[in-house]
Amino acid sequence: MFVVVGVTGGIAAYKTVQVVRTLVTSGHEVHVVPTADALRFVGTATWEAVSRNSVTTSVHEDVAQVRHVALGTSADLVIVAPATANTLARMAAGIADDLLGVTLLATTAPVVVAPAMHTAMWEHAATQQNIQTLRGRGVHVVGPADGPLTGGDSGPGRMVEPDEIVAAALAVAAGTAAHDDLAGRRVAVSTGGTREPIDPVRFLGNRSSGRQGAELALAAADRGADVTLVAAHVDDGVLDAATRHPHITLVHASTAADLEAAMTDAAARADIVAMVAAVADYRAAEVAAHKLRKEDGPLQLDLVENPDILAGLVAARRPGQTIVGFAAETASDDAELLERGRRKRARKGVDLLAVNRVSWDEGFEAAENRVLLLDARGEVVADAAGTKRAVADAVWDAVAAAR
Repeated sequence: MFVVVGVTGGIAAYKTVQVVRTLVTSGHEVHVVPTADALRFVGTATWEAVSRNSVTTSVHEDVAQVRHVALGTSADLVIVAPATANTLARMAAGIADDLLGVTLLATTAPVVVAPAMHTAMWEHAATQQNIQTLRGRGVHVVGPADGPLTGGDSGPGRMVEPDEIVAAALAVAAGTAAHDDLAGRRVAVSTGGTREPIDPVRFLGNRSSGRQGAELALAAADRGADVTLVAAHVDDGVLDAATRHPHITLVHASTAADLEAAMTDAAARADIVAMVAAVADYRAAEVAAHKLRKEDGPLQLDLVENPDILAGLVAARRPGQTIVGFAAETASDDAELLERGRRKRARKGVDLLAVNRVSWDEGFEAAENRVLLLDARGEVVADAAGTKRAVADAVWDAVAAAR
């Protein structure tokens, strides 16, 4: 396969060396087209050595062979990694004042971009609009991941790992990409942690950031689904991308009762339901109308159980509807985690259960996650680890297989 790899001016360019190397060792003919800024991070000699082809940024070389057009028209696949905010803006505007820009305009091959930039740049309205424009033209977007960034910051904007880029790009080229396997489907996803009031000031809650559910919603929408995302309390910024996605409808909920009502309504119209939210198991039997004070004496709370929302959704499921549950467990090892997960899957009656280990520094409030996916027989169908977006895609892969 003839593959063009565009490289732009970001520090993540060093990772693209591995993208090129993997493609070449897999037997593909790879031509690297860097921008001038990209060569400030990784030089021409490196690109020529790993690709085994000559490299230039100019449209004025190989003019007799019309190289500036031939690369695009010959390509079976074009990958742009890293795709900086500037590059995405130029692609959206159709600017073609260098070899990469001309190649992108001349090609009819599938185009895959792997964004890489600071979180603030990724979340800026202009970048998000450019991403939607490119998606509307059929460009496939891989990532970005959520994690440590250059300079010590952390958040969405990190380029996904080379193996993930290669796998996604080859799937696109083969026509087996998962980007549209949920097209026409209606999906309901819950996320975040419920808050059960004690008085006007205090509440019972949990440490859920809401990021895994948000990534699940984004992944489903990117794969063509119309998504209703029911969000309880989430960390700042978690819902920013979801609010801008044209295929996601956001519904806010606070308590378990709110979440139950919203998910019951969304599930009534959904083909697939994913219950990711961390729901408080208990609530105060009585909510104080005024702030409880120390001077009032020792505090004693009477708690009552909240409804089992997931079990209710399973009981009311429509024919053909797929229901996915999530379970966070403290467990000493995988054997205990599986044993707890299998018991919970049997109790809930879901089609798939994603069970993950949580602790003081694992699962909650972390950029990465690991889940074991159990099917309706309690068998492990996937062991997914990595960024929460990567885990989300693994979940949808398992859903597609189950359906």
